[in-house]
Amino acid sequence: MSKKSLADFPISHEWKAENPDILQLYSFPTPNGVKVSIALEELGVPYEAHKVPLNQTETPPFLSLNPNNKIPAIVDPDGPNGEAFGLWESGAILIYLAEKHGALLPKDPALKYETIQWVMFQMGGIGPMFGQYGFFSVFAGKEIDDPRPRERYRLEGIRLLKVLEKRLADRQWIMGDEYTIADIAIFPWIRAAKIFYKADEALEYDKLPNVMAWLERCVARPASEAGLNKPPRE
Repeated sequence: MSKKSLADFPISHEWKAENPDILQLYSFPTPNGVKVSIALEELGVPYEAHKVPLNQTETPPFLSLNPNNKIPAIVDPDGPNGEAFGLWESGAILIYLAEKHGALLPKDPALKYETIQWVMFQMGGIGPMFGQYGFFSVFAGKEIDDPRPRERYRLEGIRLLKVLEKRLADRQWIMGDEYTIADIAIFPWIRAAKIFYKADEALEYDKLPNVMAWLERCVARPASEAGLNKPPRE
């Protein structure tokens, strides 16, 4: 029985690979999307980035890979057991890539799971709360007159940022001296709230010196500069 290849994934017929032997990323430069491109740049893994507009995630080709119709998703032609492997959910992809390539995740078991803990902090906290704040303050939800939803997510966003501010006291990165997938998971959301939501005042960024200094360090990394616009919006 032949091993599964990229051609066995219907998504590859819609977004065609120039080089089917390297990892295929199906994404859009949202905070969740750029996590994976930044990690791939940090790891030095060859990949092709296919732009999937957000209005195309419910099409059959994309749903064939991710039934939850959200970017990002990947197909790694050299996955487990030497065959092509599809994966979705940005946090799961970050853990998979870090473990496969032996970087961005501490090897010490306790520190490894502590890192994953902070990835989950983003997945279950910062991402959903910031996303909902953006919806009610910038996007369609801003038409709702009731201020309570927006204020609920704003206050929860502030609370989460205070947790991060405390964590980053006397630390270069979330895990100390080692830059990890925890940093990669979180910083695009802090950046996006400032750039796309114009929420730095609402979320009280001026009270977060540790977070702001850390954000600058994250953004300044060459892999971040490359990955933040892959695939490009335009």
